[in-house]
Amino acid sequence: MGDAALAEGFDLRRLPEGFIANPYPFYAALRAHAPVHEFGDGQILLTRYADLERVYKDAATFSSDKTVEFGAKFTTGEVPSPLYRHHTTSLVFNDPPRHTRVRRIIAGALTPRAVAAMEPGIVALVDTLLDAAEVRGRIDLIEDFAAAIPVEVIGNLLGVPRDERGPLRDWSLAILGALEPVLTPEIEAAGNRAVTAFLAYLERLVADRRRHPGDPDKDILTRLIQGEVGGERLSPEELLQNCIFILNAGHETTTNLIGNGLHLLAEQPGARARLLAEPDLMRKGVEEILRFESSNQLGNRVAATPFAIDGRDYPAGTQITLGIGAANRDPAQFPDPDRFDVARDPNRHLAFASGIHQCVGMAVARLEGRIALGRFLARFPDYRLDGVPERSQRVRFRGFSRLPARLG
Repeated sequence: MGDAALAEGFDLRRLPEGFIANPYPFYAALRAHAPVHEFGDGQILLTRYADLERVYKDAATFSSDKTVEFGAKFTTGEVPSPLYRHHTTSLVFNDPPRHTRVRRIIAGALTPRAVAAMEPGIVALVDTLLDAAEVRGRIDLIEDFAAAIPVEVIGNLLGVPRDERGPLRDWSLAILGALEPVLTPEIEAAGNRAVTAFLAYLERLVADRRRHPGDPDKDILTRLIQGEVGGERLSPEELLQNCIFILNAGHETTTNLIGNGLHLLAEQPGARARLLAEPDLMRKGVEEILRFESSNQLGNRVAATPFAIDGRDYPAGTQITLGIGAANRDPAQFPDPDRFDVARDPNRHLAFASGIHQCVGMAVARLEGRIALGRFLARFPDYRLDGVPERSQRVRFRGFSRLPARLG
């Protein structure tokens, strides 16, 4: 099948064979032949860097509010489902002024000084995980390492007692799974159960934190409880739902950053050798992993007003899918985009979005990625994959569910 045919028939709800393993040839075909791709029901998919940048920077025209879309997707009958309540209240799916108020409160606990103060704790956590792996001689790079790091970091941010963190990852996976382009009844039911269970847990945690506040400069839950913008605090619903958002936003994407990075460096010995020889390149290496295998492959907006793109007019209400993974391989922005270059500079990728919705926790994710990958490579420079990697079958989030390896 030629590239034009690949582009013409592409539909995120009916993925072509081979897409999960390697979506980039499909993205290239779309950029070349259908960069503004219509796939039914008033939906379009954008795959060019410049188009995504335009959408990100024009929040007035391209809204993040998902009340209408998620009302149709998640709610049957008159009672809003737990998934609907969560996703329409959390930071990422809201417009100003709510978005501005919530973001400022969260960002106040993630200042450069606060993020820098996290480094010793993350180093200690990573070294503990590596000590355990060395005893075994082998490791699942996801379960035993990449997924364990952000859960602990976010658990610390929210002040979740360590012996109560067990369900956090499964809750996050179930809630985010419901954002996939295809929603099965099983996935929806699992997501609703996860939101319900998480809310019940958070109600107890918040009640305890109100009685025993932490340091609002370090404890993000205390800051969410006490913080205000313009004299207005978060409502009880906003508080609980944005605690869930913080876990979800920081867990899946950072797990994938670390896991994708270790997979790439195992498969590309030249890049690994260069980082071992020049460890100061790790910051650029993390940025290249984010570009080359974007943890979050898709975003969404809805047109608040009519707009034109690529010479065509579209009405208000048009649903827009942002091809982040495609834009980050756009040759108009990145020379030789399919080459993994750990020294790439400049590297203005869109893995953390752009504009007012740029990821509020991106400094934390970068810190986790740099420490995890740098210390892993230094400790186990000769690690190798050992067994068949298992890719997550998700479209929106790109990563692995299993990545077995030997350490020497």
